[in-house]
Formats: sequence, C-alpha cells, structure tokens
Amino acid sequence: MELLVPLGRISDWQIADLSREVNCSMAFGQDNLLKMIDIQLLTTPLDTLGCISFVQSDDSGGIDVFIGTVRNATKGKPVLRLEFEAYEPMAVAEMRKIAEQAIQKFGVKRIAIHHRSGILEIGEAAVVIAVSAPHRAAAFDACRYCIDTLKETVPIWKKEIFEDGEVWVAAHP
Repeated sequence: MELLVPLGRISDWQIADLSREVNCSMAFGQDNLLKMIDIQLLTTPLDTLGCISFVQSDDSGGIDVFIGTVRNATKGKPVLRLEFEAYEPMAVAEMRKIAEQAIQKFGVKRIAIHHRSGILEIGEAAVVIAVSAPHRAAAFDACRYCIDTLKETVPIWKKEIFEDGEVWVAAHP
C-alpha cells in the first residue's frame, strides 16, 4: 500500500503514526474499526450507560468501565469545581489513537472513550472509558492502559478551583 503525504518535511513520529494507522486499518478494516470505537469530547454530561451499551457484544465475556469523577478535595483542600480545556481536534485524534492501540495490544472488541470539557461540579463524571473483550483480564488491562495513556498524551488540561484561588493540575497524579 502506498502512502501519499503532503510535500514538505515529515517527522519520524508522523511516519510511525501513519504506518500504525494503516496497519490497524488493514488488520481490522476501516469500516469495522469505526464500529469498534466511540470517541467523544463533550461539554454536556457524559452518558455512562450509553458507553456500556456501545461496548456490549455477544463475543465479549468481560466489560471494564472507568469513571473519573470530580472529587471534593485535593490533598485536604476543598475543591469547588474543575474546569477542563482541550485542543479538540488533537484530543479526539489522540483518544482515537489510544483506542486503536488498545484494540491491537489487548484484543478488545469495542471501546468507548468520552471526556468532558468546560466547567464540572463536584460528583460529575469527567471521563468514562468502557472496554469489552473476550476475557476480563484484557478488558481490565486495556481500560487501565487507556486512562493512563490519556492522562499522559491527550491535550486536555484541568484547573482546580478553590475558595482561595485556582491551579492548573499536571496530568500525572
């Protein structure tokens, strides 16, 4: 298969990324890949049950779900709310890449990754990741891989708002 890229310089990571996309598409077929992955970046509340419903399949024996919620304190300091900002085109592309990698690495059947942006109150879901796989171990491993990789690579930034100020939070706990 021949890859056509725009004229100009292309970095090694872009070549690797293009190669991975082609390999993933060839292995699963582009149409099948679209049916296996649901990526959303939303300003409205996340639909956890919708994510679970999307990943359910007759050939999966396990579904793992991670729900990241807004907690009321950080290091003992009361939090009023969180604000998330994202570079949307890149955030969606990176989440899709994570989902494709999880399919390749862990053999999952379906995956949903939904993340919020905007203002979130205490208790609201900031991220939902749902993964189905033939066996539970693959579902657990893939779900952990997705949230850990998302926090490291996806351009979504979190600001914690306190009574006495605010702070942008590093992605790593």
